Amino acid sequence: MNKLNILWTSDNPETAQHMIAMYAINALKKGWFDEAEIIIWGGSNTLIAENEAVQQTVRDMISAGVHVQACKACADRMGTTELLEELGVEVYYIGEHLSDILKDEGQRLLSV
Repeated sequence: MNKLNILWTSDNPETAQHMIAMYAINALKKGWFDEAEIIIWGGSNTLIAENEAVQQTVRDMISAGVHVQACKACADRMGTTELLEELGVEVYYIGEHLSDILKDEGQRLLSV
């Protein structure tokens, strides 16, 4: 499997736009990876909720074919579940999925 997984925990808007989104979108566009997946966890929830430019960045990633998902437990605690779903993010209890990625030697995980 040629898949890029990015665990996005940073609440820094420059990191969100000029690293996470830029790399995920280009990884697909330029064929570096066949699939790209973003996992929203922790502080990135707050950033998305408070920053309209980052909300647009999330939309742009989804439009480019990046699979964007979020930890439901974090989103519920931080009050961002509804907003994330409105943006098109898949929100669910993701701990088992993240654990599977970490256990699979064939998967790659970039944590930012």
